[in-house]
Amino acid sequence: MNKRIELEAIVPESLTGKRLDQALAELFPDYSRSRLKGWITEEKVSVNAEVVKKPREKVETGMLVAVDAEIESEERHVPQPVELDIVYQDDDILVINKPAGLVVHPGAGAPDRTLLNGLLHYDPQFDLVPRAGIIHRLDKDTTGLMVVARTVPAQTQLVSMMQAREITREYEAVCNGVMTAGGMVDEPIGRHPTKRTHMAVVQSGKPAVTHYRVLDRYRAHTLLRLRLESGRTHQIRVHMAHIKHPLVGDLTYGGRPRPPKQADDQFLQTLRNFNRQALHAASLGLHHPITGEWLEFHVDRPDDFEHLIEELKRDAKRFSS
Repeated sequence: MNKRIELEAIVPESLTGKRLDQALAELFPDYSRSRLKGWITEEKVSVNAEVVKKPREKVETGMLVAVDAEIESEERHVPQPVELDIVYQDDDILVINKPAGLVVHPGAGAPDRTLLNGLLHYDPQFDLVPRAGIIHRLDKDTTGLMVVARTVPAQTQLVSMMQAREITREYEAVCNGVMTAGGMVDEPIGRHPTKRTHMAVVQSGKPAVTHYRVLDRYRAHTLLRLRLESGRTHQIRVHMAHIKHPLVGDLTYGGRPRPPKQADDQFLQTLRNFNRQALHAASLGLHHPITGEWLEFHVDRPDDFEHLIEELKRDAKRFSS
């Protein structure tokens, strides 16, 4: 199923002398400049009823520009029933509380039964939005909030907002070691030089900034609240491991169980059985991509995360004076 796009506008005086692709981006802001540029080269754009093939053609006041194109559906992904915990929805966006174990996008090792497949099953219109409206990801075993675009205009705007760091995302995490204070990690992240499935702090990587503050301290662990300025793959996990405080349960980045001395069997079992990184996307704030209204969402920690914290508190209380 493809979606027909028909757009028309008169070039205003303010755009006289601009390139055609620049003018279209101003006139039709619901669509990305790269998409509009593609339509020009695909001969889907006309000026005064004449097809124009070059994005750099100049426009003048009073010209009639028109777009007659189609957005093709992404047929390679199959709709599949996947349980979705929907926190909020309207005609333009969906906010989802992702559970542990759910992969966001099909890839090596997870060809289907992903969040993307579930979105296509929930609403076939997602097939007309690039990547089914997914603009950011959470790792398979990270839980919490994600925003998804239901339309192309919403997707275009959300991607722009994400790049401009206008979407606020805060996480909670339990790390190994007792941290005395909050701080910031400002280190570039890229592919690990030898372990190709891992990320690492590398000077050739992309800029990445993570802010963190202490919510609670235990005998050998710390509960943190973290805020991202960027959204690199495994960013929080890599940054916390880099400062020698890997997340509990994150075996990829050194978060093996590190119980304090004289821990009882119940606490030891909880640590050993927590078999994923202790990371939860707890809050999300953004201006609605279409209406501009400020929206803020919060979700509780999942049960296993909450149980881990209860055990950390119980262990600390046993040894408090």
